[in-house]
Amino acid sequence: MLRHTKKIKEKYTEIQEKLFYMITKKWDSLYLYASVVEGEEGELTGELFFYYIPKGILKKKPVNVYEIPAKFNISEKEYGKLVELLYNSIKSLRQEFIVTGQEPWSNLTLIIKNTKFAIEFGYEDLKNDGLTSYERHIIWRYKYLGLSIDYSSKEEKEVLKKYMVDKELNGEKEKEYYETGIYVKNVKNIVDYETAGYEGAQNVEEITEEEHKTGGKNQILKF
Repeated sequence: MLRHTKKIKEKYTEIQEKLFYMITKKWDSLYLYASVVEGEEGELTGELFFYYIPKGILKKKPVNVYEIPAKFNISEKEYGKLVELLYNSIKSLRQEFIVTGQEPWSNLTLIIKNTKFAIEFGYEDLKNDGLTSYERHIIWRYKYLGLSIDYSSKEEKEVLKKYMVDKELNGEKEKEYYETGIYVKNVKNIVDYETAGYEGAQNVEEITEEEHKTGGKNQILKF
């Protein structure tokens, strides 16, 4: 059973503030994956990628947040620093679980949707699960973003078929789940700040179908 201390809840707020700052205002939902793996000498490494769904009446395709610098003429180097700060907050969150005597998770999936903040904690042995970063990314997008196997590339289909067979034989790995209301609202975001006075700043372009299928393959930030 998860125990959410005051300090852990403060970390949730901190992570949300960073996310709200890093993306545009007009979005309906956000999905983030991060892993934290401890090395032999205690160093922490991992991966981070996340997507948002643009706000609108029509169904929108997921936008990889790493596309924001190019879309809004923001320095990739400076934006990368924001991503690193976000990842540091996630590592700090994991440390709080350890401090409170709880089992350290190896990965999390965070979802902000319909005024709800939900987070799943996974405890898989990522160093020995037999998956590459790319394969893990494809499986995650299929599960959480609705990536259709019918429109996937040949390489992606092989990854997903293997995943489905393993799921059928061994079931899903156990997750811990927590949900609450959104902690923060009306946080100033980097797009507003960097494009003040530019009327088109909130008109987020949709990625193409090809980008939806393959864009993200090299959009996994490793630490």
